Amino acid sequence: MVLRRLSFAFALLCGLAAGVAASSAEDRAIVLASTTSAHDSGLLDYLLPIFTARTGIDVKVIARRADEVLDGARKGEADVVLMHARPQEEKFVADGFGVKRFDVMYNDYLLIGPKNDPAGVKGKDIATALKAIEAKGAPFVTRGDRSGTHAAELALWIVAGIDIASAKGAWYREAGQGMTAALDAARAANAYVLSDRGTWISFGDRGNLDVVVEGDKRLLNQYGVMLVNPEKYPSVKKELGQTFVDWLISPDGQAAIAGYKVDGQQLFFPNAVKSGG
Repeated sequence: MVLRRLSFAFALLCGLAAGVAASSAEDRAIVLASTTSAHDSGLLDYLLPIFTARTGIDVKVIARRADEVLDGARKGEADVVLMHARPQEEKFVADGFGVKRFDVMYNDYLLIGPKNDPAGVKGKDIATALKAIEAKGAPFVTRGDRSGTHAAELALWIVAGIDIASAKGAWYREAGQGMTAALDAARAANAYVLSDRGTWISFGDRGNLDVVVEGDKRLLNQYGVMLVNPEKYPSVKKELGQTFVDWLISPDGQAAIAGYKVDGQQLFFPNAVKSGG
C-alpha cells in the first residue's frame, strides 16, 4: 500500500513537473505574423532556429498574405509582424496597432516570363515591359489576392500609365493564391508574372520560365518588422517580442539574414543598420 501511494505521488509529481515545463515553454514562445514570401522562401525556417538557440525563445509562425497579416495583428493574434508592404505597415503603426517599424532587409521583384519572351520585354524597364504586355495582350498571371506582391504589381501598372481594372481582359489571369501557386499558373499558361526574388530562387520546376526584367529601382522589395502594441493588446509578450525585433536588426541577426542562400544565391539583403534601425 505504501509503495502504491509512493508510486502515485511520484507519478503526480512527474505530471506536475511536465505541466510546469510545458507552461514555461509556452511562456517563452511568441507568435510571429509574416507574409508568405518570407515563409515560402525558406528564410524563416533558417532564421528562427538561430534566434531560438541564442535566446531560448520559441517562435510560432502564422504565414498569410499582407492584408490577413495585419487583420490578425489588429485582433491581437500576434506579438510581432514581419512583412513587405510599407504603406500598410506605416498606417498600422500610425493607427496605434504597432509600436515602431524598422527596416530589416530587402530583395527585389522580378518580371518572370517565357524564355522566348513573346511580348519582347526583356530588359531593365518594368514600365515599358508592362505597357508591351498590355498592348499585345500577352498572358499575365496576377496573384490577385491582396498580398504585398499583388499591391506592388498594381502600383507598377499605375507607374506604367495603365488602368488595369479597365484594361484587363482574358490575357490578365487571377491566381487568387500565393506566390508559388502564381508561378505554377504562369508556367502552365506560358505567361508573365511578377515574383519576389526569394520565392523565384526557391521555386523548383521552372519549366519554360525565366527572368525577363530585373534591376529597375522601382522593383525594390523592402521588409519591415514591428512589435504589436502591448498597450492596445495586453496579451502581447512585450519583452520577448521586442527581443526578437532587436535581434533581427542587430549585427547578429543581420548577418544571419545575409547568410541565407539557396544554390549559392543570397535571397535577402539586410539593411537595418543603413536605415537607422
